[in-house]
Amino acid sequence: MGKPTGFLEIARKDRGYDKVAARLKTWREFVKPLPGAEVGQQAARCMDCGIPFCHQGCPVNNQIPDFNNLVFRDQWREALDNLQSTNNFPEFTGRVCPAPCEASCTLNLDDNPVTIKTIECQIVDRGWDEGWITPQMSPRGTGKRVAVVGSGPAGLACAQQLARAGHAPTVFEKSDRIGGLLRYGIPDFKMEKHLIDRRIRQMEGEGVIFRTGFEVGVTVSVQRLLDDYDVLVMAGGAEAPRDLDVPGRELDGVHFAMEFLTKQNKRNAGDPEAAAAPARAISAQGKHVLVIGGGDTGSDCIGTSNRQGAASVTQLEIMPQPPERENKLLTWPDWPLKLRTSSSQEEGCERDFAVATKRAVGKDGRVTALECVRLDAVAGADGRMQMREVAGSSFELKADLVLLAMGFVGPSQPGLVESGAVELDPRGNVKASVVDYQTSVRNIFTCGDMRRGQSLVVWAIREGRQCARAVDEHLMGASKLPR
Repeated sequence: MGKPTGFLEIARKDRGYDKVAARLKTWREFVKPLPGAEVGQQAARCMDCGIPFCHQGCPVNNQIPDFNNLVFRDQWREALDNLQSTNNFPEFTGRVCPAPCEASCTLNLDDNPVTIKTIECQIVDRGWDEGWITPQMSPRGTGKRVAVVGSGPAGLACAQQLARAGHAPTVFEKSDRIGGLLRYGIPDFKMEKHLIDRRIRQMEGEGVIFRTGFEVGVTVSVQRLLDDYDVLVMAGGAEAPRDLDVPGRELDGVHFAMEFLTKQNKRNAGDPEAAAAPARAISAQGKHVLVIGGGDTGSDCIGTSNRQGAASVTQLEIMPQPPERENKLLTWPDWPLKLRTSSSQEEGCERDFAVATKRAVGKDGRVTALECVRLDAVAGADGRMQMREVAGSSFELKADLVLLAMGFVGPSQPGLVESGAVELDPRGNVKASVVDYQTSVRNIFTCGDMRRGQSLVVWAIREGRQCARAVDEHLMGASKLPR
């Protein structure tokens, strides 16, 4: 604890944003870091709460009070060492994590939690600026080779931990660049991609080998990997999107969100239009855009549409509008259900709740509108709340572009999952426990969204780290990797 009375004397202050008019003209990040002295002051607000509930809120179990204390005392390098002992990629989580640790902070009881996410991000950013972050080489190799399928946060964390344990991991990625969801699912204005590139260079220095353009089960077989490597780790994402089963779904102009977001990220990476959108270009410029889905992916579609010059953007959510404030006595220190407004939604968007789509209306093969109905929450026979249509509530919304951002239903790995090579759980994810991360096939492990389903980047990092520990123990009989 930096300052016993800090939380009483110092008001919460977080990073600011560039003005909307300015940030809509660029694809760059627009968050303004706090000056170092102010970060130290914010760290001083971390109180002696006795039980650090922030630990239970953080999936990777960051030692938050410890690095807050070090930042307050201006011991930034020690704070970085502490942070990196639990989190392989704080520069990712410091930008895109929703900060469940702050929801669990004791000071959140009066809506003034410590700015943990900001402090975390500025610790690691300073570490890169000062040159403190370098490859962490294993003192000796084990001679064990591990194939990691998928280069998202789970695969990268797993591979880095395995390399630091002395193994020889090779990461296989089906796309043309490393990063998975980090690269092609998150818009550049939320996280610029040079952050991934410098981590890749560090990991290559640690001995990780990267192979792009390899789709396991298509361009290379599972059996070939099992023949060539001691262990195979399946760390792909939950890429199968939830579809909209309504008449008119086939109309031109109705697209999955990731198709839309990936194309723009490829453009931002410098790819020519023929490479960014080889099948068909998707643009929101001058169009009335409807985004179906109220989560982070839907928010990313809003920010991208506004930057492309959409005429209007409307976001539809099937669930009722949540309360503006949670009942702390019922929810804290757990993650609360409450109304949240993202930076993208602030940039310009109409939001409508408790709405279901009945059909897509079109002309000459292109979508022109959505026919929707209002929903009402009622108690079902089992006592659970259910959504039902409100009679006579049908209405139409003009639409030139409809983006489906309704979440994901499970992994999509041709030849790896669909072939029945491994056992699936009732939700369609690869079956494995958090004890050993072992699948139904010997020497095949799994982690991340492929195992637990659609989740956060920070949960993927935790899964990758824990899976690496299980693999290390499997190969060596014991593991010295940290939890």
